[in-house]
Amino acid sequence: MAIESLNPATGERLAAYEQIGRAELDRILDAAVKAQRIWARLPFIERAVPMKRAAALLRERADEFARLMALEMGKPLKDGVAEVTKCAWVCDYNAENAASLLSPRQESSNATRSYVRFDPLGVVLAVMPWNYPYWQVFRFIAPHLMAGNGGLLKHASNVPQCALSIEKLMHDAGFPKDLFRTLLIGSTQVRYLIEDPRIAAVTITGSEPAGRAVAEAAGRSLKPSVLELGGSDAFIVLADADLDAAARTGAVARTMNAGQSCICAKRFIVEAPVYDAFLEKFGAAMRAIRVGDPLAAGVDIGPQARLELRDELHETVQRAVAQGARPVLGCELPPGPGAFYPVSILADVARENVAAQEELFGPVAVVMPADSAEEAVEIANDSRFGLGASLWTQDEAKADRLVPLIEAGAVFVNALVQSDPRLPFGGVKASGFGRELGLEGIRSFCNAKTVWIK
Repeated sequence: MAIESLNPATGERLAAYEQIGRAELDRILDAAVKAQRIWARLPFIERAVPMKRAAALLRERADEFARLMALEMGKPLKDGVAEVTKCAWVCDYNAENAASLLSPRQESSNATRSYVRFDPLGVVLAVMPWNYPYWQVFRFIAPHLMAGNGGLLKHASNVPQCALSIEKLMHDAGFPKDLFRTLLIGSTQVRYLIEDPRIAAVTITGSEPAGRAVAEAAGRSLKPSVLELGGSDAFIVLADADLDAAARTGAVARTMNAGQSCICAKRFIVEAPVYDAFLEKFGAAMRAIRVGDPLAAGVDIGPQARLELRDELHETVQRAVAQGARPVLGCELPPGPGAFYPVSILADVARENVAAQEELFGPVAVVMPADSAEEAVEIANDSRFGLGASLWTQDEAKADRLVPLIEAGAVFVNALVQSDPRLPFGGVKASGFGRELGLEGIRSFCNAKTVWIK
């Protein structure tokens, strides 16, 4: 079955690729193992050379890659350029800091000398999604190749051109040809790869069902895994918050990437005294978001990545309204071609409503009232997800008291949740386990090896 590239704004077929066969896959695996063993013996200073070159090439080709994203998954050009620029940052950061992040740690013991060193595990399989087709991959590539691992990419099937362009960039940057490869394969091949002894570990960013399948296969094969899955991030607005800033930031946090991000703010939990005022300001900010052709100037968000995803989103919105949610903005399918969905708000949403319990992967905000700060946190935690959360208050002591109570992998106070190469990123509960980025991330696929010398 061919892997197709379709334009979600028009439905046009852009390209099609044949999947690679099992014999070719085995050849790539053998070559990757050999390349990784040689790569792992290189000092950090030598690994950093192609990584820095990759950063430079990302900046040089940002417009080209942004256009590919606009065509394959609907990201506006300005957002695509910003994504590629962030990829360059993560490459530079890890090229410059991997040696210190992975330096041996001296420990006291009854040995003459003892320490812990961090050695690479081998070839890592990365199963990546379409919503940030470059950033998701480079936040894997940069730390883990600098750690001495190799990488094989199974990208989402709707962004094959982006996937192939990443492989070409890596080779142009000077990485060994077989150290990093893009695999044009279907999801049915993932289990085979995880079970193959030539794969040392696996990381996935994706849906909860996909994460469970990968975790099960990795567990059966006794292989380390990192899972970054869905999220229904809470955006908690307390009575003492700066409502203007919260409303402006909230509109961006809900609609970035057309709402197709695991760390988009999705549930806006607002303390009762400022509920109506926030809803009015938030509604005005959401109405200012411009939806349209991602190749056109002045557009804030493009279409949903696939038509069936848009239709599933609308079905959930309809169920939420039937369960008592109040549609304040949007919430209706637009006429015309393409997988477009309007910026939307559902207000007065109860905790048991489907919109509060499921992840809405599109530009639909769920606004929920809370009687107190404590109840707001309780509502935020009333979710099987736990990726990120945003807390809005001008009382720093209150923030310090509430942050430990929020069940999430990250809490951003008076800001939208975002990833940063310097900080660990990941979730708890059904949002996955393990960490990417930062000190914890770069060590995810390393052997923390104890060395004891008498």
